[in-house]
Amino acid sequence: MKTVYIGLGSNLGDRAANLGEARRRMQEIGVLISRESSIFETAPQDIIDQPRFLNQVIQAATDCLPRQLMTRLLRLERDMGRRRSVPKGPRSIDLDILYYGDSLVTIPGLEIPHPRIRERRFVLEPMAELAPDLRDVRQGLTVRQMLVTVTDQSVKRWP
Repeated sequence: MKTVYIGLGSNLGDRAANLGEARRRMQEIGVLISRESSIFETAPQDIIDQPRFLNQVIQAATDCLPRQLMTRLLRLERDMGRRRSVPKGPRSIDLDILYYGDSLVTIPGLEIPHPRIRERRFVLEPMAELAPDLRDVRQGLTVRQMLVTVTDQSVKRWP
């Protein structure tokens, strides 16, 4: 079993219910959640004319290989109504593999650790709750060190 960290996000419909449903369905596809961060409300990035997001990170164990895990997560997104019509646009659910043990994975369509973690406070803030001293094998920095460098994004704990 590998320890994985997965980022969850939603900005359409009942955002909190979408996160809860995704967590429930992950358990059914072999992603055994051991811990979950608080939920944070965040401003959209890249395409800013869209609703605010709810974001969360979960820590889990899985026996899936990276490509297999990504395939299952993409299927889960589709089953929950995710349509990829506008890149980086609104979505009912978004699931990203952030870390897969201490592995460095670079294959077509999948990079782990997620290549833009260092730029995304909406990932680093919840990740820091779970594993502030986790060292990113690509960056060489801990989650806590990366978090202090990203100050220009609106992120607040959601009630």
